[in-house]
Amino acid sequence: MKQQTNEDLNPQSVQSRVVTLRVACEWRRAYAFAADPRRLPDWASGLAKSSLVPHGDHWTVRTPESGDARMRFAPRNDFGVLDHWVAPEGVPEVYLPFRVIGIGPDACELQFTLLRQPHMDDAAFERDAQWIARDLLALRALLEA
Repeated sequence: MKQQTNEDLNPQSVQSRVVTLRVACEWRRAYAFAADPRRLPDWASGLAKSSLVPHGDHWTVRTPESGDARMRFAPRNDFGVLDHWVAPEGVPEVYLPFRVIGIGPDACELQFTLLRQPHMDDAAFERDAQWIARDLLALRALLEA
């Protein structure tokens, strides 16, 4: 049986929410910090409960709710794209779009798009959105320190 992916879903039925946060930090510096998988446990409590361990083309991490997961990241780029894919054990890979956008000489905006997964009820979707907002606040605190 084929596992369902985001690409298999009807685009008209996928709910999304963009969580944004302004940061007093030059966007390239914010991008470099957030793009480092080794820094993920410092701010992404919803994703990384442990240090990430590199394994060829992916990383492994212990998540707070799903146990061990495989992660892969968008290649380094000049566009602020921090997309990543997470595959907890026994669960189809989940796509997590994430951007850092320059909005001024010393300011940027973090934009994380939460895509509602087929198994999520309203409460789980809201809880994940709030968790992402907390994690972005933690990232901002590190970037503005």
